[in-house]
Amino acid sequence: MESRIETTELQSVNARSLPLVEVQNVSMRFRMPTEKIDNVKEFFIKLVKGKLKYEDFWVLKNISFEIKRGESVGILGRNGAGKSTLLKMISGIVEPTSGSIRVRGSIVPLLRLGAGFDMNATGKENVFLNGAMLGFGKKEMQKRYDSIVEFSELGKFMNMPLKNYSSGMLTRLGFSIAVDVNPDLLIIDEILAVGDAPFQKKCAAKIEELQRNGTTFLLVSHQASQVKRLCKRALWIKDGEIVMYDDAESVSNAYAIDCNKQ
Repeated sequence: MESRIETTELQSVNARSLPLVEVQNVSMRFRMPTEKIDNVKEFFIKLVKGKLKYEDFWVLKNISFEIKRGESVGILGRNGAGKSTLLKMISGIVEPTSGSIRVRGSIVPLLRLGAGFDMNATGKENVFLNGAMLGFGKKEMQKRYDSIVEFSELGKFMNMPLKNYSSGMLTRLGFSIAVDVNPDLLIIDEILAVGDAPFQKKCAAKIEELQRNGTTFLLVSHQASQVKRLCKRALWIKDGEIVMYDDAESVSNAYAIDCNKQ
């Protein structure tokens, strides 16, 4: 089976009129050992002797959908439904087993706390490190630095190593960098649930501002209410398959009803 992930820049009016994200017939398979292996040595002995037995586990099964430029889409689903795996594939971190993914524009993924950070470096150093990873030079990040610090409210902590940051502080810094560089697609996986209530409110307001300016959002959340508030559309995944892809309120309500049945 063939798979393909493609990211292109938005270079023309025609390209900008096309869907920002196209996911076509995407499936993802993990191979799980069928027996318990107690240590690495035992694993490699069985591997060399060809005695390892696997069972295929399909995390995602023939997923297809599109996201238009400027849309805000929430992804709902229980743990293990395949949400985070889908985000990693759209971000280009992992390739699907089959199917194709195309993103026409720049991506900033906020998939987990501390991702892309050097925990031994300071907050200030990490601003420039993250900027470089996103394709911004030192001069450009110097122009953006003050606004990033102001939004994060971490001014007095920017010369402190990140290993001393709380999870909420990491969230503040990661989100502040991401929204300041104005990506075409911002992918957020649950991390907004870590920050305190005032900062969550501030993030929501910033997301709404960026939406008005044309930024596209893909948000994973266990909170149907958060998806309703921040997203116009929602995708519900269950057991690796799409159950529903419609307006956020309809999908969130249907998902909540299904959860209450369990």
